[in-house]
Amino acid sequence: MIKTLSKQIKEYKLASVMTPFFMILEVICETVIPLLMSSIIDNGVEKGNIDHIYSMAAFMILVAVVSLFSGYMGGKLSTYASSGFAKNLRQAMYENIQTFSFSNIDKYSTSGLVTRLTTDVSNLQQAYQMMLRMFVRAPSSLIVAMVMAFRINSRLAMIYLYALIILSIGMILIMIRSMKYFQQVFRKYDDLNESVQENVSSIRVVKAYVREDYEVQKFKRASKNIYDLFLKAERAVSWQSPLMSGTVYACILLISWLGARMIVQNELTTGSMMSLLTYCTYILMSLMMLGMIFLMVTMSTASMQRIAEVLNEKSDLTNPDDPVYEVKDGSVEFDHVDFAYRTGSGQNVLSDINFRIESGQTVGILGMTGSGKSSLVSLICRLYDVNNGSVKVGGKDVREYDLDTLRNSVSIVLQKNELFSGTIYENLRWGDENASDEECHKAAEIAQADAFIRQFPDGYNTYIEQGGTNVSGGQKQRLCIARALLKKPKILILDDSTSAVDTATDAKIRKSFREDLPEMTKFIIAQRIHSVMDSDKIILLKDGKITGFGTHDELMKTNQAYQEIYEAQTSGSGDFDEGGDF
Repeated sequence: MIKTLSKQIKEYKLASVMTPFFMILEVICETVIPLLMSSIIDNGVEKGNIDHIYSMAAFMILVAVVSLFSGYMGGKLSTYASSGFAKNLRQAMYENIQTFSFSNIDKYSTSGLVTRLTTDVSNLQQAYQMMLRMFVRAPSSLIVAMVMAFRINSRLAMIYLYALIILSIGMILIMIRSMKYFQQVFRKYDDLNESVQENVSSIRVVKAYVREDYEVQKFKRASKNIYDLFLKAERAVSWQSPLMSGTVYACILLISWLGARMIVQNELTTGSMMSLLTYCTYILMSLMMLGMIFLMVTMSTASMQRIAEVLNEKSDLTNPDDPVYEVKDGSVEFDHVDFAYRTGSGQNVLSDINFRIESGQTVGILGMTGSGKSSLVSLICRLYDVNNGSVKVGGKDVREYDLDTLRNSVSIVLQKNELFSGTIYENLRWGDENASDEECHKAAEIAQADAFIRQFPDGYNTYIEQGGTNVSGGQKQRLCIARALLKKPKILILDDSTSAVDTATDAKIRKSFREDLPEMTKFIIAQRIHSVMDSDKIILLKDGKITGFGTHDELMKTNQAYQEIYEAQTSGSGDFDEGGDF
């Protein structure tokens, strides 16, 4: 974990090294000042040597200036290094997430990834900054002050040693008790972020169903869980302050009492006594800083593990050693394919799928909800890998292709259509960033989107809100289809992507496909049988198995389940899932 995270320090290594250097220099300056004060009192004030006072005072000013400069540089460099470290962590995590396959993404919730990129990184940034400064400063100050104290008077300095042992034992017990709560609390942030994310993204549904009170209570519960865990952790940590204060006061009283007796007996000078009291403050302040470090490290340990988990996650879909960089055509073949999601129950989602589609053909896919339609087409562009058998595109196994090459040859419009904030032109050019205006217009015409786009006051420069909230569901679907067409793929997959458009528009889209895209292989998943009737081949799925394969006429003659679906839908019964048991 430490090795994984330390790789992200990168260009901030020099600042990370120089910060401890300046911290140590500041500590040395601070510990020298009490010795100079002692010399002023013993050799200047008590002996009436004004020249010695002036010379020591000048030296003290110089040391103080060096100390101030060191503290300033240490603070500046630690901020620079910790901020850069956090930036690199976020960048590395985000870049690695982009390489995830769907099965990798399935391991994490969206809110969990957001928490890792924000809250967890912020915790680590604070911990790193504190470690660069205090983790070096506190032990250095403690060691130097202890050495100086023993150099002045070993008998009195033993008080510090005993105090150090007592405090160390107490703080270890406090840290052990609080650690378990801090490890739990950041996992609860995922639930809080999830509550916020769902509420904001689905605010129209919340208001439509008047569920504001329910959502407020849901957020309160998530927030209360974090509050309760933090409260338990802070209750344990709260013992740190009285333990520190009690030890400090005890040391001051003991040194004052014993030191005064030793001064009376001429075993200790007044200046040495003042230096010992100053070192007492240094030692105990160092212990307090160490306590803060242990607390911050404890809090950030869970964050470190969560960040390292994402950074170490490797995509289970990788390029072969010698990948193929050209897809010959849009032919597709499934050869006895079995597939199961690793994060699921382990049961096959698809079983013994076996068919071949020629390049340029249109394929309709029908099936009840959960029959495996989306899973089947996801294998074509290798969003997942098969468990058994093979999927071939252009005559080659999809695992032989370079991933980018394969996916640039396959356009898929998923069930959940996503548009991004930006103009219509910008959204369309996700398909081809170099597409000309004319190419955008042509793709929109095929997708039956050009007409409604031109009705907007700004036309293709109309700004689309995040998630496409300012366009209808049918308009959003057609924009997504146009975006997919701009890739000029060899295979186009529409995963129930015309469900929100009327039947007349649906028919126009299919007609445009036939006339304008004759060489492109089309897979159309639909609930309406009229959307696939004119397909070259129709695949009927049930429970992950093919129960029918052929043209509409062939299936009407040979497949009872298909006949029942057709009769149910054409007679006005409506919903596909009510169209017979197959």
